[in-house]
Amino acid sequence: MDYSSKESMMNLVITKVYESTMLRRPDGVGDRTELTQKISGVDWDKYTEYFKKRHAEISTWECEEPEITSFDGLKLRAHFFPHPSGSKKLAIAFHGYGSDGIATNLGISDFFRKEGYSMLMPDARAHGNSEGEYIGFGVTDRKDALEWIKWAVDRCGEDTQIWLYGQSMGGATVLMASSLDLPPQVKGIVSDCGFTSPRKILSSLFATLSPFPPAMLLTGIDAMSREKGGFGLDDCDAIEEVKNAKVPILFIHGSADPFVPASMCGELFEACASKKEKVIYEGAAHGESYYFDTNDYENRVRAFIKENS
Repeated sequence: MDYSSKESMMNLVITKVYESTMLRRPDGVGDRTELTQKISGVDWDKYTEYFKKRHAEISTWECEEPEITSFDGLKLRAHFFPHPSGSKKLAIAFHGYGSDGIATNLGISDFFRKEGYSMLMPDARAHGNSEGEYIGFGVTDRKDALEWIKWAVDRCGEDTQIWLYGQSMGGATVLMASSLDLPPQVKGIVSDCGFTSPRKILSSLFATLSPFPPAMLLTGIDAMSREKGGFGLDDCDAIEEVKNAKVPILFIHGSADPFVPASMCGELFEACASKKEKVIYEGAAHGESYYFDTNDYENRVRAFIKENS
């Protein structure tokens, strides 16, 4: 057996997998809509008309496009929608893998707008209009989240009341940020289908999409991520971070999620040290819970915020 050839082939496979999952697409777009829709377990076509309506509505809102510089020198960009009432309530909404701030938050932005919130929707590094070549899977994004929070306090004032919202990778981001030194303006967190760590979610993904054993791929990808992306797959685990959370957290998940197992939500909930609540939507797939039962979802979020503001 030619072990050198076998090793070269494996290195090639690892490189290709790394590039396909953790690298901004060569055309400069972070979007991976086809892949994320495939693994979500959702027939998103049935929501097409709703999404068109929401896009049209958001396009009429007053909008600013702020820019900040990350800890490692990237220009990160967002859309900021001040509420016409001048309300001091603000939601910062973090998007999922392969998406962008507006696309992921089309639904929940309607809720927060009706509740009188201004909205800040950042594009994560290597996504949308933000710079970056390497996707952070929440590890680097949590540091970016802290910078966006600081920007929001400067822009909206010291008396601003901030809620952090995140879905999928955005959910992991806000959970990983829960242990950071958050300013007092942050009142709580809502995490929808957030995962525990890059290693665990990639292991789940590879088990579904790759013929190779996940462990074999992850060893090489971890090394490449440390070299190129500046972080390891085990550098941050949301389970460990929520053990030191100091703000209330609402955990939301769909029971039929084929990408981020609902069991991750259970693990995160059990580990969380702060005030907490968990809602599981039976039959909802990945990122579908808001659309699956909109009225109940909004009522749960509204009640949680009211109780903890």
